[in-house]
Amino acid sequence: MSMEASEPTAKTLEPGMFGPTPAAAPPVPRPTGGTPRVQGPDRAQVVMSFGPLDHRLPADHPARQVWAYVESADLAALYAPIKAVAGWAGRRAIDPQILLSLWLYATLDGVGSAREIDRLCQEHDAYRWLCGGVSVNYHSIADFRTEHVAFLDQLLTDSVAALVHEGLVTLNRVAQDGVRVRASAGAASFRRRPTLEQCQAEAEEQVRQLRAELEGDASASSKRQQAARQRAARERAERLGRALAQMQELEKKRKTPPAPAKSEPGKDGQDGNGGQDKKPEPQPPRVSTTDPEAHVMKMADGGFRPAYNVQFAADTAAQIVTGVEVGMVGSDQGQMLPMVQQHEDRYQQTPNEVLVDGGFTKLSDIEQVTAKGATVYAPVPQPRKAGQDAYARRPEDSDVIAQWRQRMNSEPAKTIYKERAATAECVNAAARNRGLYQFLVRGLQKVKAVALLFALAHNLARAVTLRAPLAVAAG
Repeated sequence: MSMEASEPTAKTLEPGMFGPTPAAAPPVPRPTGGTPRVQGPDRAQVVMSFGPLDHRLPADHPARQVWAYVESADLAALYAPIKAVAGWAGRRAIDPQILLSLWLYATLDGVGSAREIDRLCQEHDAYRWLCGGVSVNYHSIADFRTEHVAFLDQLLTDSVAALVHEGLVTLNRVAQDGVRVRASAGAASFRRRPTLEQCQAEAEEQVRQLRAELEGDASASSKRQQAARQRAARERAERLGRALAQMQELEKKRKTPPAPAKSEPGKDGQDGNGGQDKKPEPQPPRVSTTDPEAHVMKMADGGFRPAYNVQFAADTAAQIVTGVEVGMVGSDQGQMLPMVQQHEDRYQQTPNEVLVDGGFTKLSDIEQVTAKGATVYAPVPQPRKAGQDAYARRPEDSDVIAQWRQRMNSEPAKTIYKERAATAECVNAAARNRGLYQFLVRGLQKVKAVALLFALAHNLARAVTLRAPLAVAAG
């Protein structure tokens, strides 16, 4: 049969070929005045949902990445203190893998409260998946974070060393910056020495009374409640003792000279020093009774509040945190040399180049860091004398300082220094985005544990990003 004699197909049919096209039905007008019909919630209905926890999270969920990281870490130091062992009676302890995973994931999630993690372990699928049916409480969660500072510090060293072995981190160029984080101490908690001594005497007397009450009449109140009260009073007395120790250190550093004798004002109404205004007498130091190691610092907004100075050092190429330190001094000056020494202790390697901002500029630190084999890139402060060249050698400069001034006047050095803001400040911003605005714990060691968790969580996320192209290339 020829093409002309073939029947038309559906694609060749023309409208109206088999009769007139029926007219479209007129639209039905929308009723007015009636009650809208909607689907409302029925919370009384019975809902049944079955399935393993493992099916509740996608394969690429961050909680799975955290667990994989924890499984690969050496946690022997966490298992060693566990008293419940095979063949002996006793309740089984919570697996340290669970507690470490909870804190790492919570840090990535911006959660810093042990009570909030406890709540999420009952309601959130990711936290429930990490627990895997193991019951946890906020006491165990909170104690784990603050009791293993040395382990967290070693874990940072081991994790960075593994990345160095993989070639993802070189430690060739390291940038350092400090971030001041609000302490868990109110401004009203700061007291001078007489008040601290009085508070300590009252706290010690309260401890003695509670101990005598507990030993003399145990039925006066619940033994557990009485023991809790005694423990709280003892801890308060210990904090006051640490506050007095901090007061002694501050007094040694300040070395306040005795106030000069007052002189009679002159006839012209000026003071008795020939019209020269007297310097205001320094105020006696004050220490917090709740967090003795927290000091008042100038914050980024210009205000002054109790805080800690958290120092992060990071590899500029990988943006991996390589060093963490927490200080009680608001200034960054003098913090560069300890951080370089920390890298030597951790990795037996000195960074080839160190990038810091102007707050770290201390000539003695530059000389000592250079002697260790590192090249310092830090801005040269502007001279006080008008017209003086900041980059020119001064009579008191050593060869190292003169070379540093000359180096920072070159375009290659200025280009290298630009990497500092893109690395150190990026790490600080990431920590801020994860909630590093105020510590919920008190004490230098506990605060350092929180800072280490932020560093570990940051490195975990960065390591996943750095390894992704390698996994794609491997097929």
